[in-house]
Order: sequence, then C-alpha cells, then structure tokens
Amino acid sequence: MRAHYVMVGGFLGAGKTTALLQAGEYLSRLGHRVGLIMNDQSANLVDTALVRSRNLAVEEIAGGCFCCRFNSLIEAAARLDASARPDVFLAEPVGSCTDLTATVGLPLRQMYGDRYAVAPLSVIVDPDRALRVLGVETGRSFSPKVLYVYRKQLEEADVLVINKTDTTAPERIAALREALQAALPAARTVEMSARTGTGVAEWVDGLLTGHAGGRVLEIDYDTYAEGEALLGWLNCIVRLEGAAVDGDELLQAIATRIHGDLSQGGLEIAHLKLTLTPVEGGGISVVNAVRTDSRPELAFALDANLDSGEITLNLRAEAAPERLESAVRSALDAEGRERAIRLDVRDLERFRPGRPVPTHRLAAAR
Repeated sequence: MRAHYVMVGGFLGAGKTTALLQAGEYLSRLGHRVGLIMNDQSANLVDTALVRSRNLAVEEIAGGCFCCRFNSLIEAAARLDASARPDVFLAEPVGSCTDLTATVGLPLRQMYGDRYAVAPLSVIVDPDRALRVLGVETGRSFSPKVLYVYRKQLEEADVLVINKTDTTAPERIAALREALQAALPAARTVEMSARTGTGVAEWVDGLLTGHAGGRVLEIDYDTYAEGEALLGWLNCIVRLEGAAVDGDELLQAIATRIHGDLSQGGLEIAHLKLTLTPVEGGGISVVNAVRTDSRPELAFALDANLDSGEITLNLRAEAAPERLESAVRSALDAEGRERAIRLDVRDLERFRPGRPVPTHRLAAAR
C-alpha cells in the first residue's frame, strides 16, 4: 500500500512544527506509523530536537529546501522506511520556501506515485501576521519582496489553516477567514489551535481523504530569490556549564535580550527559537518569538534545575547575518557574566539563503 505524504508549509513562525507534532501524535493514537521530515537551510534545528524529544521518528534535511534537495527528500523517506516503516509521512519545508506543488508535490506524484499518495498542500497561517499582510490590520511587517514570498505561499495552498485560535479573538479569526476566502476562494479554510490540539483531528482527517490540487504558481524566481535573501539566517549550538541553573529562566532571558536588541534596531524578526536539553536527565525547555512585536514565550519547561546542557538556537530576521550574530553573542556574554556560568558557542552558522534552484519543476499534473 502507498504511504500518505503530507506536506505542511507556511511562513516562519506560523506554528508548523507544533502542528506537525499534534498531527503525529493524533495519527499515532489512531494506529498509524508516522515519520517526520524536517527541513532547513542549515543544520542544528530546534524543530528536530523538539520532535526527537517526543519520541517520534524524524529525519532532517539541511542545506536547502525540499525543492532544491528533492533527491535528499527521497533518501530521507527511504531511511524512515527502513527504521520506522511509516504509513504517513509528515514533511515541513523551509518557512521561506514557496512553489512547492510544482517542485515537490507533482514530482512525487508523477515519479513516485506507486509509493506515495500525496495529500493536499496545507499552509499554516499566523493570524497576527496574515491580518497585516492582507491589509485587514496595520502594524509592522516585512519589506515588499519578502511579502511576495509570503503571498505566494498562500496562493498555492489547497488548505489554508488558520492557527492560534486559542490566543486570537474570535472576531479577528472571523475577519481573517473572510479575507482569505475573498482573496483565495479556491482553497479550503480550516481553523485550529496547534498548541491545544483543538481542530487538529478535523484538519488531519481531511488531508488523508483529500487529493492534492496541483495548483502551479506563476512565480518570478528573481523576486522570490531576492525576497528570501533579505532574510538573515543563524543557527548555533551553545554548551552550558553552571551549577543548579534554572534552564527555563535562562532560556527566556537569552531570548529576551536578543529580541530586545533587534527590536531596538527596528529589525523584523521572522522566528527566534531556542531549546535547552540537559546533559544528564530528560526533558526539554523551548522558548520562541515569532515577531518583533511579540515577546518570547516559554513553550516547554524542564522539571528541575541543571548543571550542564546544550542550547540550540535558530534565528531568522530581515537583517544582515552579521547583525544577528552580534545580537546572539552579546546576549550570551551578558547572561554568562551575570549568572557566573559558561555559555560556549559551537557550530555557529550565519548566512543569507542562496537562489532556489529546484531539482524538478513540473508545469502540470498528467
């Protein structure tokens, strides 16, 4: 039997990973074998660490989006087949990627249709950002070329998933639903809270019984590449050594310093994510911020203080990568001095994404 291939897109900070975790756990309760494939422009992903902490089978593809690493995507699925034999693959592409139907969905259907039943493409939507992009509300946002990428993600969705209904007023959800349906009438619109799980079952059930629409975008790859390249990218690993450190409080403090530094510089944050895992013992602490005007929040907490651990930090913002590194190192140095602990940076990588060059790009389904 063919396995379901479920791709879940959406812009940085929309809540894709939390949604996939909820989907994976829901499917597992139904008796499905689930494998997740995470994707980023570089290695050392917070999202992969978080998935592994939930004991779900996961593979990570770094160095480019699924569209440019299509063969790596097939290889990752084969490794999951060997280790976990999934009957449902949940795949999260890079949050700054678009044109996924032409470069991933259709190639999977046409070249590997005997192995995978490709589900409708979902795009997760953060109400705060989408209401501004669609002109329903005002507020700070990205520059026009970054917003070009954002809008193209919405345009190719088979299913638009309005997320964060637990923290967004019902009247704002209704306004967003109306704006999305007016702008993108061909897409189905659903609502959920990835954090609480409300609406996840209905969303996932619809994907497993639906068919991918095969909507191929008209897209200007020059504008797409320029928009993606405006985003600075930073991933790093930090080794923590101290004594009885409150890991949750430390992680929030580091995130707050980085957030404040970039905010004072007028720089728009796409996503700031940090995890802390103890060297000894279990558990994970997770802190994230998804916009410059939303403060960092603790998503998962540790059960006890720790003496040593590893912090994984991912930062995406419309800023020069060098500026991101300056903010990160400044925050770590300040917290290290203030708490008399060691925070040693390892494996830091910073860059702007290169031009997307898809392995395949198919014009239409056969």
